[in-house]
Amino acid sequence: MRYSNYFIPTVKETPADAEVVSHQLMLRAGMVRKLAAGIYNYLPLGLRSIRKVENIVREEMNRAGAIEILMPSVVPAELWQESERWEQYGKELLRFKDRKDAQFCLGPTHEEVVTDLVRREIKSYRQMPINLYQIQSKFRDEIRPRFGLMRGREFIMKDAYSFDVDEKAADSSYDKMYQAYRRIFERCGLKFRAVEADTGSIGGSSSHEFMVLADSGEDAIVSCSACEYAANVEKAEARPIEAGEHADARALERVATPEKRTIEEVSEFLGVHAAAMIKTLVLLADNEPVVALVRGDHELNEIKLKNFLHCTELEMANDEVVTKVTGAPVGFAGPVGLTVKIVADLAVKGMKNAATGGNEKDLHLKNVNLERDFTVSQFADIRNVVHGDACPRCKDGVMEMWRGIEVGHVFKLGTKYSKALKATFLDADGKDQTIFMGCYGIGIGRTVAACIEQNNDANGIIFPLPIAPFHCIISALNIKEAPVREASELIYQQLVEAGVEVLLDDRDERPGFKFKDADLIGIPLRIVVGSKNLAEGNVELKERKSGEVSLLPIAEAVERVTVAVATALARI
Repeated sequence: MRYSNYFIPTVKETPADAEVVSHQLMLRAGMVRKLAAGIYNYLPLGLRSIRKVENIVREEMNRAGAIEILMPSVVPAELWQESERWEQYGKELLRFKDRKDAQFCLGPTHEEVVTDLVRREIKSYRQMPINLYQIQSKFRDEIRPRFGLMRGREFIMKDAYSFDVDEKAADSSYDKMYQAYRRIFERCGLKFRAVEADTGSIGGSSSHEFMVLADSGEDAIVSCSACEYAANVEKAEARPIEAGEHADARALERVATPEKRTIEEVSEFLGVHAAAMIKTLVLLADNEPVVALVRGDHELNEIKLKNFLHCTELEMANDEVVTKVTGAPVGFAGPVGLTVKIVADLAVKGMKNAATGGNEKDLHLKNVNLERDFTVSQFADIRNVVHGDACPRCKDGVMEMWRGIEVGHVFKLGTKYSKALKATFLDADGKDQTIFMGCYGIGIGRTVAACIEQNNDANGIIFPLPIAPFHCIISALNIKEAPVREASELIYQQLVEAGVEVLLDDRDERPGFKFKDADLIGIPLRIVVGSKNLAEGNVELKERKSGEVSLLPIAEAVERVTVAVATALARI
């Protein structure tokens, strides 16, 4: 491909509305252009990288035994009503009516559609296992679309759905997809971790997220320093903290704490460590008040608490509810004397002589003890894991914190959708059984954006070779000079014949201008053809990632590029 005939509208300045690196660089490199909030045109360079990811995904899905289909993006409301997600999914589901006043939505995910397809076609255990997948545009009406392709409203997604006769077979299908995902992201050249995660609105018994590691990542993840355990902070298990040495219960003490509300203010005023305090939080679980207790230096994990309570909605209570439950304004809540349900974190169980709010304005209590002064309805793991926590799975490891960008998610759905939509089959004994399901998603455009978040420098993008728009760029300096033009064309033809994807920069521009564009768009290998080096039979080969520059004869430069590309594209 010749640069002069291609469409690469690069820009020098960083767009004002682009907050994260990937969004900035994709706009500057001419990969995407915004049409509306969270909706983008994919320009040639961006589309080439997206297609590279799609091809890797397609190859590995096929290799794992999945079968490609394509489902409609417009979905009738009846299916979502049947699964009871029509209202549950919320305002992210874009609903509309056709000319006959029938209700539809734009599919954000396709569990209902594929389950409906399978229930009509799969009748016997002999027809399973089967795994159906598609690569298709989705739409989720995000309240605040941002970060370019990282959190758009319309996006390209690969979604797959497995169907099995029982849980054991479903686990096998899940493992195949898990391994396929590992190969996909390894082939994309990404540094990633597979972490245990909450199932969220998709539902199911368990799930894993595939996180690209990047300092700019929205999600906090933890992993063990000694074993393979890794999880999203929302899901990460906290190992129960062993109680310290036995201490006698001291007499309860009331302490005036005028205008001291926060843990930091109260701990300093009382002269106690935050870990010796009990934080009392009032929440509404399906509009019913509930109190959560966590140690003062810990943070409540609302998702853990929501799952433990099996409630549909969980939110922090407003000031009026807090006062009604505790009798005091916000900042002075404590567990002593409360009559509502109290759920305490496991770390609270071993606390002795703790400090808490006194349920009166400007009052806190010291030497509060479980059982003597207050009771707990239930104990559960409801806190966020922190750096340095002991691993819940092994004896030697501690938790390390990372930032990650979710690019893939696999779920064990069980019978959540098949039961709701009555997707059944006849087993070997002729009895009716419910199908077991799994679902598996990858954000295609998001994977490209995450790659850029992980691979960039002050000059622009540094694409891993497997998903770069082109493998190599030839920067022809002083293109009007016949020797430069002829050598550039020769190198171009030889690389194309060797299967290398090449962008020939044949523009009549200054060398510095060409170099800046080449760095910005992130092509991994660059051959510079200039008259000075060419006079000695050489060209310059530069690796974008390492910055390493080699002066080589033309034939050797071509061979080096060809070998580098073949090695990088070799299938795992």
